[in-house]
Amino acid sequence: MRTFLFAIGLVFFQSVHSQTLKQRLETAMAALENDEQFTHASIGLYVVDGKTGQVVFDKNAQLGLAPASTQKVVTSAAAFELLGKNFKYETKFALDGRIKDGIFSGEFKIIASGDPTFGSWRWPSTDRKRLLARLTDSVIAKGVNSINGTLSVNANAWESQATPNGWTWEDIGNYYGAGASILNWHENSYEIVLKPGKNIGDSVKIHSRNPEIKSVLWKNELLTAKAGSGDNAVIYLPESGYLAYLRGTIPAGVETFSIKGAMPFPDAVFLREFKDAMEERKIAVNSRFPSVRKPPPFSYAGVLKTFTPLATVVSPPLDSINYWFMKESINLYGEAFLKTIAFQQKGFGSSDGGLDIIRNFWAERGIEKSALHIKDGSGLSPANRLTPHALVTILQYAKLQNWFSSFYHSLPLQNSIKMKSGYISGVRSYTGYIKSKAGAEYTFAFIINNFDGSSAAVRTKMWKLLDILK
Repeated sequence: MRTFLFAIGLVFFQSVHSQTLKQRLETAMAALENDEQFTHASIGLYVVDGKTGQVVFDKNAQLGLAPASTQKVVTSAAAFELLGKNFKYETKFALDGRIKDGIFSGEFKIIASGDPTFGSWRWPSTDRKRLLARLTDSVIAKGVNSINGTLSVNANAWESQATPNGWTWEDIGNYYGAGASILNWHENSYEIVLKPGKNIGDSVKIHSRNPEIKSVLWKNELLTAKAGSGDNAVIYLPESGYLAYLRGTIPAGVETFSIKGAMPFPDAVFLREFKDAMEERKIAVNSRFPSVRKPPPFSYAGVLKTFTPLATVVSPPLDSINYWFMKESINLYGEAFLKTIAFQQKGFGSSDGGLDIIRNFWAERGIEKSALHIKDGSGLSPANRLTPHALVTILQYAKLQNWFSSFYHSLPLQNSIKMKSGYISGVRSYTGYIKSKAGAEYTFAFIINNFDGSSAAVRTKMWKLLDILK
């Protein structure tokens, strides 16, 4: 009898506790909706019990909202499932021709696979200078001291368009707007070192660029702003473009100030640097060494039996790439995952192909396609729409998979919560997992669109509401 009464009391206590939590969330949400900053905003918050899946709170869980970078959760989980956490990219180099008296005549082939880490500074094995040295060593090891011929890249294995449809003109010239090509280099980004003027309104000088982008004409309209005003510079340069505009401001009071842009043609930058590296090692390159974009007359995955192999560059595994994709929110990695999924499944790497596969994948797992109106793999497009319910469903699905520990580890720790954040103009979003002090576990998605005023203030208010779940 005592056991029975205790059980009833325990259930009653849990029910009251749950209602109290819901009431606190309702009160906080009402205050948020009455805040002048959100008068014309759309707000979605969905919270479930992480262990049981029971709904804890639902405010517009089925409303399609622009998710910004919380959309990376969709791509990340799909990549783990469709490619595998141990998936690695390979970039193969081979000679198709003859070597006589140290002179190679023929075609220098690169069989690329869209490796977004090729030449990245994030791993010792992918370091740009180390890779160039290794590739040059492979040429020397074949007894080659002179190259006469052309170079071909299997560019037609992927679509020629690097950036997805739906990205804005203001974004695509900047480092976070770098699209994914079949041959990427140095995360398709470069640094511009600038020298501000002494006074507000003074012109800004370009000091250097690294890597150098030689084929671009630079129109520098940057001005100097007050000290401490931060980075308000924008690079306007489309993919494969030759004219770049630098507009906006950088702060006074510093000797130099650096910004980063998206390479308009990363394959050409790599080829030039590879050519320079060989010439520094006394290998004569007696041609313009152009990149010839054409389909390879060989199997992408096959062994290069008819050619002289030089080197195969293997990327870090997918779970390591995904760590940086989520932790540093590298849009390039998400777009590469998207096209890689399409290539692996359909034999051609394209954004639209990858999006179709991902939407079908999640539809088979209970998420309606209409809840995932996505235009890219990273969330940068303001045209993306997905529901808080879809995000939570994906996070709950991830918990049951053997790759979950890698996925969970990749989520940034913000406000003492393991969650992915998102921010584009007019959008703030968070999605992830919360463990309360009482031992409860919650999975949530929280998105606000079309707010007014400071984004930093929105973040503070959103975090305050999420603190209720701790």
